Amino acid sequence: MTTEDRSTERARLLARLELLLERRPDVFGSDGHRYHLNAALGEPALIAFERRHGVELPEDYRWFLANIGNGGAGPNYGVFALNEMDDGYGAAPWEENDGFVGMLRAPFPHRDVWNDLAGKPDDDAVESKELEAERDAFEERYFSTRQVNGAIPICHIGCALRIWLVVSGAERGHLWLDKRADYEGLMALPTRSGGRLTFLDWYAEWVEESLRAPQRRS
Repeated sequence: MTTEDRSTERARLLARLELLLERRPDVFGSDGHRYHLNAALGEPALIAFERRHGVELPEDYRWFLANIGNGGAGPNYGVFALNEMDDGYGAAPWEENDGFVGMLRAPFPHRDVWNDLAGKPDDDAVESKELEAERDAFEERYFSTRQVNGAIPICHIGCALRIWLVVSGAERGHLWLDKRADYEGLMALPTRSGGRLTFLDWYAEWVEESLRAPQRRS
């Protein structure tokens, strides 16, 4: 895509988003974000984040943060602010290797669908200390922050299911769905043509789909 095409695409997104914020249709998750966008981030804040974590944010996501807002209205329950994720009924800052987020500068470890259930105990097995130890070992590996190294949480869709944006490695710039809470693993979000979905394409798709939804009643 040329610079001119990219500028045209972004200008269209801004215009369509302005229309969406005016209409405020009733769509999934809108009761949570209520079509509110946080204030955009300035360049110093973006540079500080990148230097602290040793990464360069994908260009389209970085543009979103600087020109549209630091999270807020968006797909599902809305876009997280940079360096935040869901925490109960609200949001809270995350830290690398905090039990959810891995090391951002480390390459994202997956290229294909990943759902390694090796070692997962049978749900119908009789409880015992051995079974508990097996379950703990499996979950330590399955839910390890290493599985999402090189990625940041972007939004949640409920029930501990989340979407991540890869910021390091071969999948940089692409969105991945995390369904480990349902033991369904990690998978790249596809475009309609079967390619990899980027942040701004994902956000633009939400804007267009939402504009086709019924308008919210007063």
